[in-house]
Amino acid sequence: MYKIAAIGGDGIGPEIVSEGKKVLEAAGEKYNFDIQWTDFDIGADRYLATKKLVTEDDLKELGRFKAIYFGAIGDERVQPGVLEKGILLALRFHFDQFVNLRPIRLLDGVETPLTGKGPEDIDFVVIRENTEDFYVGIGSRFRKHQKIELDVVRDIYNVKFGLDVTSDAEEIAYQIGVVTREGSRRVQTYAFDLAMQRKKKLTSVDKANVLSDVYGLWRDVFTETAKKYPGVTTEFTFVDAITMWFVKNPEWFDVVVTPNMFGDIITDLGAMIQGGLGLAPGGNINPKGTSMFEPIHGSAPKYKGMGVANPIATIWAGSLLLDHLGEHKAAAAVVKAIETSIRDGVVTKDLGGKAVSTSTAGSYIAECVKKGT
Repeated sequence: MYKIAAIGGDGIGPEIVSEGKKVLEAAGEKYNFDIQWTDFDIGADRYLATKKLVTEDDLKELGRFKAIYFGAIGDERVQPGVLEKGILLALRFHFDQFVNLRPIRLLDGVETPLTGKGPEDIDFVVIRENTEDFYVGIGSRFRKHQKIELDVVRDIYNVKFGLDVTSDAEEIAYQIGVVTREGSRRVQTYAFDLAMQRKKKLTSVDKANVLSDVYGLWRDVFTETAKKYPGVTTEFTFVDAITMWFVKNPEWFDVVVTPNMFGDIITDLGAMIQGGLGLAPGGNINPKGTSMFEPIHGSAPKYKGMGVANPIATIWAGSLLLDHLGEHKAAAAVVKAIETSIRDGVVTKDLGGKAVSTSTAGSYIAECVKKGT
C-alpha cells in the first residue's frame, strides 16, 4: 500500500490528475500494489476564499507522504506569481526538493520540430538544481532617493559606474543568485549517480565565462565530484551553447546537470523538441524526504472543464512517481502504454489523431497498462 498526496490545483489541474490516478491505479492492479490517495484543497479557489496559500497544517500533513502528485497552479483571478511562489515554490523549498528531474525523450509516434531526428536521437535527462541560484528570492526595487537596505548594491554601483544609486539612478532593481558548495555537490552527485545507471556521460551547464564567481564555484564542485566517478565521461558547456546543441545534435546528450535558472530555461526547449508541453513531465525530488511529481505545463484556465486537456504529461509524471517508489516495472509499463495510445491515435486534439477527450485518453492508457500493451 502506497499512501500518496494529491493536489489538483487550478484550471485543468484536477482533470489531468484524475486521469493520472486512473492510470496509476491500473498499474497497481497489474503489478500487485495499492494506492491510497489523500486529496488536498490547495489552490486559487481556497486562496480567494480564505487568503490561505499553503498553511503550516498543510505542510505538516503533506510531510507524512513520500510523494505528492501535483496538477497545475495559476489562475487569472490572482496576480501572477502569488500562487506560483506561495504554493509551488513554497512546497519545493519547504521539503528541500533539491533535484528537478526532467526526462527529454521523444516517444514513438510523436513528431519533433527537428527535421531528421527520431526517438533514437532524443533521449536524455536534465537534472536541474531546484533550491538555489537566482530563485532564492533575494531582491528588491528602489526609486530615486529611497534608502537602499543592501550595502553591497550601493557599493557595486559606486565602484562599477560611479553612481550613488540613492540619488543618481532613477530606479534600481536587483536580484541575487546564491550557489553553495553543499547545494552544488548534492545535486551533482545525484546526476553522477544517474549517469552511472545510463551511458556514463554527464554534461554540466553554466555561464562561468561571464558570471565567474557564482558559476565558478559550480564548476569547482563539479570537477571535485567528478574525481569520485572515474567511469563517467564529463564535459562543461555554456547555457547559450547548449541551446544550440539541443537543436542541432540532441543525440549527443545523456545526462545534463545545471543550476536552477538555466535549468528552467533549457527544459522548456527540451519540452518542445520532445513534442510539446503536453508531453513533458517533471519530478521535484528529495531522495530522503517528500518528493513531488507534476507536468511542467501551466493550468490553462480557459480550457478548464472542457475535457480537451492533454493528460499525458501528468500520466508520465505518475510514471516518474512510481519509479521513485521503486515500482520500476510499473513505471516502464505506463510509458509503454502512453506510446501505444499515441501510435493508435487515441490522443487529445493537440496531438491530432482521433482528438478524444481528456478522460477517454486516460482510460485508454489505463487499459493498455492492464493489458501490458
